[in-house]
Amino acid sequence: MNVKIAAAQYDISFLANWQEYQTKIERWVADAAKQDAKILLFPEYASMELASLFGKDVYSSLSKQLVAMQTVHDDYIALFKRLAQQHQCIIQSGTFPVEIKSGVYRNRAYLFMPDGRVDYQDKLIMTRFENEHWFIQGGTELKCFDTKYGKIAINICYDSEFPMLARKQAEMGVNLILVPSCTDTVAGYHRVKIGCQARALENQCYVVQSPLVGNADWSEAVDVNVGAAAIYTPVDRGFPDNGILAVGDFNAVCWVIAEIALDGIQTVREHGQVFNYRDWPLQKVFS
Repeated sequence: MNVKIAAAQYDISFLANWQEYQTKIERWVADAAKQDAKILLFPEYASMELASLFGKDVYSSLSKQLVAMQTVHDDYIALFKRLAQQHQCIIQSGTFPVEIKSGVYRNRAYLFMPDGRVDYQDKLIMTRFENEHWFIQGGTELKCFDTKYGKIAINICYDSEFPMLARKQAEMGVNLILVPSCTDTVAGYHRVKIGCQARALENQCYVVQSPLVGNADWSEAVDVNVGAAAIYTPVDRGFPDNGILAVGDFNAVCWVIAEIALDGIQTVREHGQVFNYRDWPLQKVFS
């Protein structure tokens, strides 16, 4: 089954009010939908522009902004749920820092389905900034999601750099991994990019990255953001020789859209020039 997927190179705005945010998201989703995209991916921490709604005392404090963000959480869910149903598409809205109990936060990536269902994947392995400065904790469950296009999984940014996570999801039947990312250095962007390409190679699957881009000097959390969105593929017959189906211009604000052939994943796993997916267990002989 072929489907168009859209990965956002999404910029942080300083917002005057909720309506401005809603209008911005509606515009982004409508733009992708007009190009027939049926799976939309936004970046990690794209939601943090909402902290600008609460004034300098809040958005300049890492702890206060987490507390304030919870007051718009339900509106955030309702907005993306409505848009997924309205445009009949799957939307991975990036991530939102969710308070799961008093003072305990997780970096959560929601997945919104065209039929109104909502699910999520929490980030599992936290960066030093998240652990040491922001005190956001890692999740405890690795998931995959059933969709009309097959099984989809989410690796949030740093998670994509750890091969056993994606491998477990591939063994659960996943043929598409979504990677919302947020990196403040070129090196950080390349770490995630290399991880994405490696996961696509190892598991002979599609991996799609969506980065946050642009500067937000007002923000303590997402002040500098760099990267380029891309759709990565297996490196085998029927796919690009470099494993890159599409990639955006670095730090541009745009959608990167391409058509992916998800049925081709099973074909390449069974009849490829090499069998990275099938031969994974052979490593155990040497470990």
